[in-house]
Amino acid sequence: MLKENILIVDDNRANLYLLSKVLTEHGYAVRAVRSGAEALEAVQSFPPDLILLDIMMPEMNGYQVCQTLKASAGTHTIPIIFISALDETEDKVNAFSLGGVDYITKPLRFEEVLARVKTHLALQSLQNRLRQEIEERDKLIAELDAYAHTVAHDLKNPLGLITGYAEVLATDYAVLLPEALQQSAQSIARGARKMTTIIENLLLLASARKMEVVPTPLDMGVIVSETLYRLDSMLEEHKTELVIPETWPIVLGYAPWVEEVWVNYVSNAIKYGGQPPCVTLGADAQPNGLASPSVRFWVRDNGPGIPPDKQARLFAPFERLDQVRIKGHGLGLSIVRRIVEKLAGQVGVESQVGVGSTFWFMLPAHRPEQEGGGQ
Repeated sequence: MLKENILIVDDNRANLYLLSKVLTEHGYAVRAVRSGAEALEAVQSFPPDLILLDIMMPEMNGYQVCQTLKASAGTHTIPIIFISALDETEDKVNAFSLGGVDYITKPLRFEEVLARVKTHLALQSLQNRLRQEIEERDKLIAELDAYAHTVAHDLKNPLGLITGYAEVLATDYAVLLPEALQQSAQSIARGARKMTTIIENLLLLASARKMEVVPTPLDMGVIVSETLYRLDSMLEEHKTELVIPETWPIVLGYAPWVEEVWVNYVSNAIKYGGQPPCVTLGADAQPNGLASPSVRFWVRDNGPGIPPDKQARLFAPFERLDQVRIKGHGLGLSIVRRIVEKLAGQVGVESQVGVGSTFWFMLPAHRPEQEGGGQ
């Protein structure tokens, strides 16, 4: 566990020494400076968890230091405890009005200093946790609103199609030719499958949000085989030319989620590829440093490509593109991004108009000395 970091600001060497000694002995990481300018520099280089700040200092006094820190977005939340020989009510009121959280008068009683330091560090920890929870809540609300809008939009079209064909069957069944009956039934089935896919995406997103998984070594060959089995009819229908490697590197992940990533990438490559689509799968080692090498897996198509201004929006949370040719990318790719990032990976796309697109995802490589087994 990291030690809590305290910055002491006092132009008196003896005070600095004694305070530093006491706080260090009680397990805190302490930095000490003797001027306001040095204090501002120290805070900028490494923000402390709490500041003990003397008031009476030459050139820049404690009030001015506090005012400067509270005016900056990056430092205004750091708790400041004033320490001073000034004991007038006016001095204390001024300290609190500038944003100080406490005021300790000299000569210092170290038991009191320790008690107040401990209290304000605990309060700061609670406040930080509360701020983080509020930020996460606001992000979740915004995300759910966007997702609800997207799902409602995507469900409306197939539901309207199903309703329309069902009404035709209900009113004109007796006079429809067998071919028309078959076409209506097939259209209803397609609409139902599309709605099922949207609902499955919703469930997948929920599981990716709530589940905490332990990454294990993956047999990517097996996962890719399962992916192609699920997409077999789609591959056949589009007469897809498929190129896959004979062997795959081993990475760490969670097989059910990674399979969904492959399904999304490969199905998009089929739908939005050339005529006929040529889909190539592959993997490249990515040495991101000896401590955390990774592997980039990719799916390349021979489609029309995606303009640069659209590429930046592809993985944005639940954003839909305005091009009919590639509508529907946004929802699935947003979920892909959520899954891969939860597995400590990254996602991306490389595309050139008129040439095609390569969608990729990166996962941590499995090293032989790492424990684990199976999927």
